[in-house]
Amino acid sequence: MLASAHVGTRSPEACPSPAGALPLPQPAAAAAKRMSLEKITELLRKQRLVEGMVHSQRMPRQQLVETMVHRTHLAEIQNLLHRLSSREIGNILEALSPDDARALWQQLPEARENDVLWEVPEPLREHLAGGREPGAGQARINAFVVRDGRLCQVPVTCRQDLAGIAPLWVDLLDATPSERQYVGERFGLPLPAPGEATDLEVSSRFIREEHGEIRLHSNFLLDRAGDSRSVPVVFILKGGVLFSLRNEELPAFRLQRRRATTQPGQAGDCGGLLVDLYGADVEYSADSLEGIYAAVGRVGRQVLGESLSDEEAARILATIADEEDLNGRIRSNILDTQRAISFLMRCKVLAESPLDDARQILRDIESLNNHTAFLFDKINFLMDATIGFININQNRRVSQLTVFGVVFMPINILAGVGGMSEFSMMTSGVPWPLAYGALVLGMGLVGWGTYVGLRHMEARKAGQGSARRGAPDSPRTDFKL
Repeated sequence: MLASAHVGTRSPEACPSPAGALPLPQPAAAAAKRMSLEKITELLRKQRLVEGMVHSQRMPRQQLVETMVHRTHLAEIQNLLHRLSSREIGNILEALSPDDARALWQQLPEARENDVLWEVPEPLREHLAGGREPGAGQARINAFVVRDGRLCQVPVTCRQDLAGIAPLWVDLLDATPSERQYVGERFGLPLPAPGEATDLEVSSRFIREEHGEIRLHSNFLLDRAGDSRSVPVVFILKGGVLFSLRNEELPAFRLQRRRATTQPGQAGDCGGLLVDLYGADVEYSADSLEGIYAAVGRVGRQVLGESLSDEEAARILATIADEEDLNGRIRSNILDTQRAISFLMRCKVLAESPLDDARQILRDIESLNNHTAFLFDKINFLMDATIGFININQNRRVSQLTVFGVVFMPINILAGVGGMSEFSMMTSGVPWPLAYGALVLGMGLVGWGTYVGLRHMEARKAGQGSARRGAPDSPRTDFKL
């Protein structure tokens, strides 16, 4: 009997596929499935055969030999299972005999058992795991049904939760490929991964299929402290049901769930529900813009103050860059929402009330576009002003160095004269402490006089500039007709 082993490996579904990788053609996939099944069957047969031979023969250290043979076969089986997806493992378990399926199940890592249970039929699942139902794991799958004019949330934790309900909205948050496949088979449509939306061309993000199914790949704003980004979301409208797929919790979805489950009359059709989700995202973008206004206002008061050090300027530039990035992301997201709403209106799938809401959302987006343009201008102004303060600080340092050089230039000349032999000849009759003391005093007086003169000239120039700015404008005479 094969012992159970738990290996902390990550399922292949959780690993992103290489960029540009293409799925195998149907004949190649079938051939790979047959090869995997044959290899698994051969490994299990050899395991039983070798273990039986070793067990029937008497030899020194027989227990050690049995353990080594056992571990060798376990490593081969687990390496093969690691390369297979949950669906491939489910197909192999279905094709094996009950005893072999049970033996193979014991070698499956515990982290992958739940995904494989989604792939096997009910009788085989009872044989392998007893009465255990496949759960939603880390995913949060919720179905929403209409009761008394309100949406009621039905958490989906196993297969039985979707049986016998007619949802208006099915929301899949961070669902695995096995869970997406089960929900898709339950409603008769394929459900893609939300990350696949980023690989689509712009023209392929809003599609209406021949049988009436509508697919939209949109970006929703997620603005957290110090971290703002766009989260891809996939929407599918089919048969009066809205399907949403995403990998992160979003404030717009929380807001819409709260409204639809607490306020009567919010539950309409799936098209109206989708428009409300886009409207909640626009409201969230407007709130983020208000935050940008507040941040830019604080920065403006600092920049337009009396003085600004280089360290403060560096912090302000970092803040301005963050707000500019968030403002650009908001503008990109509301543009994406505008295109999605326009696409829904062209498809003529919205009822009269959702259609009015869609028109109002488009008007709100136009208003937000004006605000983002104004914020871009204000951010550019503050950035230029901050850089101007940095230049002023640099010019001030250069001016200080210039004054320092001018003050010490005559002192250097006097020091050079004092170091010559002629000075000793001129002061030959004077004691040297007195002579050099007088020289040092003279150098100090010359330097002080130079400094005072420079300060007087600067003060006079500043006074003339103030008087000129305070005087009324006089007619100019330095031009010719």
